[in-house]
Amino acid sequence: MASRRIEDLHPDLQPLCNAFLRQCQDAGVDALITCTYRSGQEQDELYAQGRTKPGPRVTNARAGQSAHNFTIKEEPAARAFDVVPLVGGKPMWDAKHLHWQIMGEIGEALGLTWYGNPRAKFREFPHFELAKGYQ
Repeated sequence: MASRRIEDLHPDLQPLCNAFLRQCQDAGVDALITCTYRSGQEQDELYAQGRTKPGPRVTNARAGQSAHNFTIKEEPAARAFDVVPLVGGKPMWDAKHLHWQIMGEIGEALGLTWYGNPRAKFREFPHFELAKGYQ
């Protein structure tokens, strides 16, 4: 099962994720981390969705290509996290809801890459990751 632990994020991403959560709360958005690190096997299962398994495509990354799959010295060190806003205690997956834009603005202001941005090649609203260039 994929991790939701902030401690499984890259050391440079952990404080940014904590700041993201605090700033979301300050903006009135209850944000729930749904994924930090995931194994290669879990990544390949997600990649199969919408291809060889039923369901919509949710990723274009195979195992080892996702920022969720990184390790440092064999320990989880994901360079991305997925998040969803909670509205009334329930996940709000409708990308048109205002909370997605608020979260996107907060993440980008912290220097994260947000895949919900209209400029993203593959739009994935829940996905935030370290900017390119991190080891």
